[in-house]
Amino acid sequence: MRHRTDPHRGQPEPFRWADVPELVYKEHDTTFRGVTRRVLFGAEHGQDVEVRYFEVAPGGWSTLEHHEHTHQVVVLRGSGACLIEDRVIPLQQHDLVFVPAWAWHQFRATGDEPLGFQCIVPLDRDRPVLPDAAEFATLIGDPEIAAFVRR
Repeated sequence: MRHRTDPHRGQPEPFRWADVPELVYKEHDTTFRGVTRRVLFGAEHGQDVEVRYFEVAPGGWSTLEHHEHTHQVVVLRGSGACLIEDRVIPLQQHDLVFVPAWAWHQFRATGDEPLGFQCIVPLDRDRPVLPDAAEFATLIGDPEIAAFVRR
């Protein structure tokens, strides 16, 4: 028998979907501030991807990391900036961001409202890697990146 999922989840309030719980961004991790996530579509939908919604609170940031899998990001709410490889990129609603494999990345909210974005990743993915001291020193050798990154 085929597993059935509800084909529709309404939005009782903006950026909150029925029966989609708010989750801890990362268990036992302190390398971020003010980030939540929601899994909008996962393995139960029969695709090879997971569609997630992240919110970064004003003044918050995601973990500075890299890994083998890629990300496809669509900004849905607010404004902010992201580090992708060696570039700091300003973000606004409806922007698209591709995070290549092994690219250092971090997202920050810069406005008065949360930075909300949809993120599509493969279901089968590797674990994030944080920069070691030498990698971090190389990253912050660029003054623009040094002013942007948070740990």
